[in-house]
Amino acid sequence: MEQIEWQDFSKVQLCVGTVLSAEVFPEARKPAYKLTVDFGEHGIRKSSAQITDLYTPETLVGKQVVAVINFPEKQIGPFMSQCLVTGFYNEKGQVCLAVPDKDVPNGSRLA
Repeated sequence: MEQIEWQDFSKVQLCVGTVLSAEVFPEARKPAYKLTVDFGEHGIRKSSAQITDLYTPETLVGKQVVAVINFPEKQIGPFMSQCLVTGFYNEKGQVCLAVPDKDVPNGSRLA
């Protein structure tokens, strides 16, 4: 495993946001949702997330998620993704979201 310096890790802004809206992204090559997430002082950002196996749009709205907010924007078909929502693969290869286990203010950075 390649090791990195603390300085490298500190460049990654992993912040908490609350999902404001989630909708099916029919133009995506793999099943995905278009998410709108409120990151408090960091603003509202959009993300394409391949999390359709374990989540529905209804269960995502109001959920806090952890995302990288300082990657460059990425064009995904007709959609511009502005952050990367994080998660882990389970034993079936489905993505389980990385979430705080208690409510924290939107925009809070991973400590």
